[in-house]
Amino acid sequence: MNFEKNENQQMIAQMVRDFAEKEIRPYMMDWDRDEHFPVETMKRMGELGLLGIFVPEAYGGSGFTYFEYATALMELGRVCGGIGLSVAAHNSLCTGHIYYHGNEEQKQRFLPKLSSGEFIGAWGLTEPNTGSDAMRMKTTAVKEGNDWIINGAKNWITHGLSGDVAVVLVRTGELLDSNGITAFIIEKGMPGFSAVKIKDKFGVRASETAELIFDNVRVPQENVLGEVGQGFKQAMQVLDGGRISIAALGCGIARGAFEASVKYAKEREQFGQAIAGFQAIAFKLADMATEIEASELLTFQAAYRKNNKLSVTKEGAFAKYFSSEVAVKCGNEAVQIMGGYGYTREYPAEKFLRDSKLLTIGEGTSEIQKLVISRDLIK
Repeated sequence: MNFEKNENQQMIAQMVRDFAEKEIRPYMMDWDRDEHFPVETMKRMGELGLLGIFVPEAYGGSGFTYFEYATALMELGRVCGGIGLSVAAHNSLCTGHIYYHGNEEQKQRFLPKLSSGEFIGAWGLTEPNTGSDAMRMKTTAVKEGNDWIINGAKNWITHGLSGDVAVVLVRTGELLDSNGITAFIIEKGMPGFSAVKIKDKFGVRASETAELIFDNVRVPQENVLGEVGQGFKQAMQVLDGGRISIAALGCGIARGAFEASVKYAKEREQFGQAIAGFQAIAFKLADMATEIEASELLTFQAAYRKNNKLSVTKEGAFAKYFSSEVAVKCGNEAVQIMGGYGYTREYPAEKFLRDSKLLTIGEGTSEIQKLVISRDLIK
């Protein structure tokens, strides 16, 4: 097995690293403070091919694999978890759902604009009262002629305000019926469709989050994704791939926290020497480095299976669960290593810690990942 990054990965890594240092790092703390989603920066990433990484060139994408996709997210996470999350949600959830489950007309209509950054994508499964228990969703769609009338709300939706297109999962059948949920493509400007920004988040504050509201939104049949009633199964497949992106982002955030810790530990002196020379600090760095390596291996294993069209349900859960928890641990250790300075916005440690925590919640909590893994083990 070859563990070296391929030529495309090396190219993507350098490109994203250069972009992040120039276009993200100088502004990320201001974006974080103001909870500002930099739409223009997001669109520039579309120009670089980062918003349709695994979409074939025939649909305007970059035509790369999940190896390159994971690599790009790792590099973004090293600098800003909020921007990384936005790129992950746009690619894996909205764009990915249309690519994997849309018909040819839908792909031709939406993928080129999503891949170029002309459109920003959102994806909605969670509701105000249904998180992990998605089968109890209350947002409904009722058929009326050749249209569907949608009513309800979706919560914690990335790009809910700025998104031009949102793929949403809506109940079209009976409650708790896995064949009673359908995916719809909602377009910005449809009458009755609105959004409210969610403010005062703990972390990933540069990534926009909103509640979507549907008040008799009329959606044409042509905007139904796949077959009616198959939306929940589609969503589970989309989340399998999405968890690889969250795992990759976790690797990046963890590595960013680690690199900041090493730099600080080599510069900070106490008792006449750099604190990196003390075993208490050195062992923290060793643990961080080891667990980051393990996270990356799990992530690229899942990416390999995704590339080769193998099941990734368990492997994606492995990677997402482990990587997200490691990211939190590394963020926490970075704060501890930097002491009082780590507790201030002057140093990046506290931001890595705040950004990392969302990864243990979004796209399936750590507890859900353990449920997925354990069910696979004993089935």
